[in-house]
Amino acid sequence: MAEHILIVEDEVNIATPIRTYLEKAGFDVAHALTGTDALRMMEERPPNLVVLDLNLPDIDGLEVCRRIRAVSQVPIIMVTARDDDVDKIVGLEVGADDYLTKPFNVRELVARIKAILRRAPVAAQPIGGVLSHGTVSIDRGRHEVMVAGQEVQLAPKEFDLLWALLEERGNVLTRDQLLERVWGYTFAGDTRTVDVHVRQLRRKLGDACPIVTVWGVGYKVGDDASAA
Repeated sequence: MAEHILIVEDEVNIATPIRTYLEKAGFDVAHALTGTDALRMMEERPPNLVVLDLNLPDIDGLEVCRRIRAVSQVPIIMVTARDDDVDKIVGLEVGADDYLTKPFNVRELVARIKAILRRAPVAAQPIGGVLSHGTVSIDRGRHEVMVAGQEVQLAPKEFDLLWALLEERGNVLTRDQLLERVWGYTFAGDTRTVDVHVRQLRRKLGDACPIVTVWGVGYKVGDDASAA
């Protein structure tokens, strides 16, 4: 069965070529013109991925993203006409997995969708394994993160990012390597996506966060003493 993509875009001249390319790529595509329609369609038929415009005529795209995240961990690629880092960062912080700024190449969007969906089934599998570092423990089978015995809720990409870094404990991973391992991108992506997700992990894990910045290179998990 074809994977189902929901496009949330009020500009038909933008949504139409996206839909055409996705359908040619073998996806089943639905199109919502408003945030209200999108939330209704999400309930009627949950998609495998959402392409969400930030500027919508009724509910702001950021609010739509928040409402989706309250009930679902479906991958979300946010699309915005605002070439402002603040908007992009806020979009990622409220739960988007990645973003594109208009105008963009539709082929790039399709490539990102395919990459994220390739990773999604892998992340969804109940693969066993527990990694610990200091007071942080991550259980891949249960998709559970504990800090000093207290559970911390992480978004899927935050979880996968933490796992990837702990799995390579002591080794530095560049932002491009993390984009490939966590997002599945085998092409150059916007590495600020990685930075924002690291920032979210640090905020949620607090002083227990084991991620260390290696300036000019990327990130690593050091020994317990250097964590945080």
